[in-house]
This record gives sequence, C-alpha cells and structure tokens, in this order.
Amino acid sequence: MTTETLSFNTAGGPTTAFVALPDTPGDKAVIVIQEWWGLNAHIKDIASRYAGEGFTAIAPDLYRGRIAKDPQEASQMMHALSIEDGIDTIKNAIDAAGISYALSHFGITGYCMGGTFALRAACELEGISACAAFYGDIPDDEVLQKLTAPTIFISATQDQWINQQKVADLEDATERFELPVTSVKYDADHAFFNDTRPEVYNATAASDAWALVTGFFNDKL
Repeated sequence: MTTETLSFNTAGGPTTAFVALPDTPGDKAVIVIQEWWGLNAHIKDIASRYAGEGFTAIAPDLYRGRIAKDPQEASQMMHALSIEDGIDTIKNAIDAAGISYALSHFGITGYCMGGTFALRAACELEGISACAAFYGDIPDDEVLQKLTAPTIFISATQDQWINQQKVADLEDATERFELPVTSVKYDADHAFFNDTRPEVYNATAASDAWALVTGFFNDKL
C-alpha cells in the first residue's frame, strides 16, 4: 500500500484528498468522509485499511486543512460547513480521482458528520454505486427519495444524537419510497467505530461492521 495527496478545485476553493492505494490497484474505490474533527489520523487510518482490502480509498478534506482540537471547535467547524459545499467537495473529489486513478466504481462511507454527507451524496450525486453511512443525520424526504444506490445505514442503539426515532423515520421512509436501504443496529454508542476514543469505542461492533461493509462494497462495486 502507498499513500499520496490528491489536489483538486471546488466551488469553495482548492482542497486536497488523502489517497491510499492498494498494492494492486483496480477500478474500485471507496470515498471516506471524515467525522466532525476533520481529516485526521483516524480517518487516514480507515482509508489505509480500505486499501489493505484492495480498494483505492479517497478521503477528501472537507475542512480544507483544518483539524479541530476539541469538541467545541469541531462543532463550530461542522456547523460552518454548508451541505452544498461538502457535497460539491465530494463531487469534485470523485471526478478528480476518477481521472487520476482510472476509477469507475465508487462506494462512499462516512462516520458521524461523514455519515450525514455520505448518505446525502448517495442521494444527490451520480456515479456512486453503493453507500455505507455510519450514524449520520437523515436528509428530508425530498432528498431521500432520490436514493437509488444500495445503502447500509449503521446506527447505535445508545446514540443520543442519531437516536432511535431518527432511525425509525429512515426505516419508515425506506418502506414508503421503496428505497434500497438496509438498517443495521448495534448495541453501542455514537462513534463506536472510532478506536481512538476509548470512552465510546466498541471493538466487537466495530469488527462486525467492518466485515459487513467491506463485504458489501466487494459485492456492489
């Protein structure tokens, strides 16, 4: 595996993406969207793990170089990032990566804020073949009903932010609009996949979710 930086332009200005390349690159890629902290070492590690599974992994920097030092700053940075800017950055990352690395099959995943953007991008952008969103917010029905890519939505039953009512609303919309969404719930807390946060990390749930999602992307991409 090798890593490098991909530079590209967006409507809101230039930014970069962390790219992890497998030893034998193919045409399958996973876009990895950051948590509210930014494009930090944890997100880069996840991207590298995807490369270890044979995918080209692209983690676009939605904050354009900034990384939060604490939850207060992370919240401020997340709320300052508009949905439109984030989606445009993801779109341009996909376009740039497709050209630079000869990629044609894209999956998208994300965690916390990244789960919000991953699901939204799967609804709004062309060229995404599969989505695995971890405990992100749910778009409204007008956006959600545009979803055509197979999607796994992963939630945690102890999550106070993406709570069980929000998950139930997604499941209701899935039924009403006949969406290709599979809802998967773990007995864990918000951000249970983040192994740098021992207060919420759940190794059993994280391991199971990793196997589920990598198998899903191998099947769909």
